Amino acid sequence: MKAVERAKLVRSLRQESRRLRLLVLVIGFFLVTLTFVVLSKPDALLFNLNGRLSVDDAPRSLLIRQATDATAGADPDQRSAAAAAAAQDPKVLDDFEDAEANTKDSEERAHTVRDPQQSAKKGPEPRLLGTSGGEGEKKGHRKVTLPTVSNYTIRDAEDGDNAKPQQGSKPETENKLEMVAGKGDGSQQQGNWDNAEWESKPLCDFSNFRANVCEMRGNIRIHPNASSVMYMEPASSKRNELWKLKPYPRKGDELCLSKVTELTVKSSKVAPECTKYHNVPVVVFALTGYTGNLFHDFTDALVPLFTTASEFNGEVQFLITDMAIWWTRKYHVVFKKLSNYPLIDFNKDTDVHCAKHAIVGLHAYMEFTIDPSKAPHNYTMVDFNRFMRRTYELPREAVSALGEIPKAKPRLLIISRQRTRMFLNLPEIIAMAEGLGFEVVVEEANVSSDLSQFSKVVNSVDVMMGVHGAGLTNCVFLPHNATLIQIVPWGGIEGVCRIDFGDPAEQMGLRYKQYSIAVHESSLTDQYPLDHEIFKNPLAFHKGFEFIKETFMDKQNVRLDCNRFKPVLLQTLDLLNQ
Repeated sequence: MKAVERAKLVRSLRQESRRLRLLVLVIGFFLVTLTFVVLSKPDALLFNLNGRLSVDDAPRSLLIRQATDATAGADPDQRSAAAAAAAQDPKVLDDFEDAEANTKDSEERAHTVRDPQQSAKKGPEPRLLGTSGGEGEKKGHRKVTLPTVSNYTIRDAEDGDNAKPQQGSKPETENKLEMVAGKGDGSQQQGNWDNAEWESKPLCDFSNFRANVCEMRGNIRIHPNASSVMYMEPASSKRNELWKLKPYPRKGDELCLSKVTELTVKSSKVAPECTKYHNVPVVVFALTGYTGNLFHDFTDALVPLFTTASEFNGEVQFLITDMAIWWTRKYHVVFKKLSNYPLIDFNKDTDVHCAKHAIVGLHAYMEFTIDPSKAPHNYTMVDFNRFMRRTYELPREAVSALGEIPKAKPRLLIISRQRTRMFLNLPEIIAMAEGLGFEVVVEEANVSSDLSQFSKVVNSVDVMMGVHGAGLTNCVFLPHNATLIQIVPWGGIEGVCRIDFGDPAEQMGLRYKQYSIAVHESSLTDQYPLDHEIFKNPLAFHKGFEFIKETFMDKQNVRLDCNRFKPVLLQTLDLLNQ
């Protein structure tokens, strides 16, 4: 028995010895493999996990090194593309800047998209962190394609290669091409901007009497829950700026701005993590205030929005505070023309938006006008007039001279009103105009008007006339060289009328006529005796706009003297013959 037990023990020891040797071999093989991976291909640990590890969880320096190593030794355009792709992640932005700071030219930072022609002239671009140059780099490193983030969340990116951007964003390849060309961040229109210059500029400009505007380029965080926009400054920066503004262009009008959300724009070294990225510029503005009145829809919102955003050719994201859904639906074709992306309701949004270019507020100047000397790309009201015609797909670009179209009569549109500043003798006015050879169309413009239909009526006429009021704003749909005739109520308000519609009309390339009614054409004669001060010295009643509005606009109608007014229409016919 002892011999049998001894034999079993020997066999057991031999088996244990074999297992131990096998375990040592397995552990040794694992350690050798791990050492090889860590030293030669560290990216395999991060990017070969079946898409489970997002770009945001990877070390930033590694992402930059992979993007640059992949194109080392290549031509400058290829390296610019890789740099632009990496720079689209704001978390990578800081490392990109630090890397570029070590190069000979500090202006050529990774988040600046350079014109390929300029790159060719300047020769090879400086290498980024982790590159050493040389032909061997082409073979020594494999190329890694970094995902492009455009209007989709981190959670989408973590879903792997099958993640899809939100509606309105473009495919990864197209976004990369746009970033290289400069379209994605507006640099195609602005030109190559000097980052050092932007870093030295204040974040906001409060010098305009009409609107406060902040514009930033760099690493920007927009946090709707905190009503804040943060410019992430380098650790060594001493910028320390803080601004407060209401992004609606009625500066100083406390009544108007009382319901507008106040935003804080500041420089900061600490900010919440990004949850949504935008590789296009972001414009933040408000839609409350006086919007809902047709004139203010244009002078406070649509004209400033065109001035601010049209340079981006649709590659811009709108974040709207105090947004009224019915209003955005009314002008949905305008928003669709200006932006390729869905509108974001700032007040209901919970994301932290990250962008490289942000504008808070809208560029605005005088009423219903654009100042070409201050506007981006020297935009004018002629540009805006053309933009509106094309947005609403209107057929007539310009009026035709009389006689060019056989048997065609000049068309006259009379804007009627139903509550104040009404024409009390409208049938007589129509008969007089028809007697002069006009084809007369009468329409009322109000908040509920279908602009897609009303704009076509306006565009079909050669002359539009009406008493001072919001309805005259429809002149934006008139063809070039059409005529606008404004009837000015009694009260010494010629200057206001000229500013509101006369100057804008002429700046749009329209012809303009202004007709001031006489005392006997005003319904105020039914309320006051002819020797009343309101007729002798109307300027004495100019005690603030609200008082002027109540006295001369809300309580006055017009009984047009057709004999007195007829010469205006005859002069208009002469203009149409030219």
